[in-house]
Amino acid sequence: MIEHGPLLERLLAGDFICEISDSDGFRHLNNEQTQLAINHYLRPLNRRIVSNDERSVYFLAYHELTPDAREHLSSQFALTVQSLLPVLEWLQLIQETLGRDSALTAGDTIKLQEFVLRTEDNQSLRQRLNTLATDRFFNSQSEALDQQVKLIFRRLKEHGYLRQPHGDRQYYIVTGKIDYLLDIIRFIRDEEHLPVDDAPAQESLI
Repeated sequence: MIEHGPLLERLLAGDFICEISDSDGFRHLNNEQTQLAINHYLRPLNRRIVSNDERSVYFLAYHELTPDAREHLSSQFALTVQSLLPVLEWLQLIQETLGRDSALTAGDTIKLQEFVLRTEDNQSLRQRLNTLATDRFFNSQSEALDQQVKLIFRRLKEHGYLRQPHGDRQYYIVTGKIDYLLDIIRFIRDEEHLPVDDAPAQESLI
């Protein structure tokens, strides 16, 4: 199990492993024997490896919902819900601004400068971006469009939704955590009947 030490540390830290965020780790987790070995190791910790339906991202879940597990899941879910609407609005902005026919998914590339140039020429998009940037999830204090965009992308990178392959080049790759978030949105919409899709334009995302 030593050879999987760094991967286990990432999983136990709450990371989401996909082909974009960790190609080697993702390849290992795609192997059924490796999954069985890791799950055997994690069993005393009441953890197990799970994936979304598309198997585009792996993360840890609990074996049994003990009181401690429920408390931890409640806090994690609260954090996810806090980011849910602003990230959903960002996805919609990207889709409209860049003229995409479908929502972003793992592996898609976004060029920051292209997004800035197309947004600054459209007053409606600029206004929506300004509203999004001042959301408490992003908490921008700047009124400059380029600074707002950079902060939004940096925050999404910090939360694992984007990866920046080269620090000196302003393009980002979407990770599998976006797929996970959209699954959460679908679950809330279909199972809990909560109004996460009040905006008609957002329905195309989910």
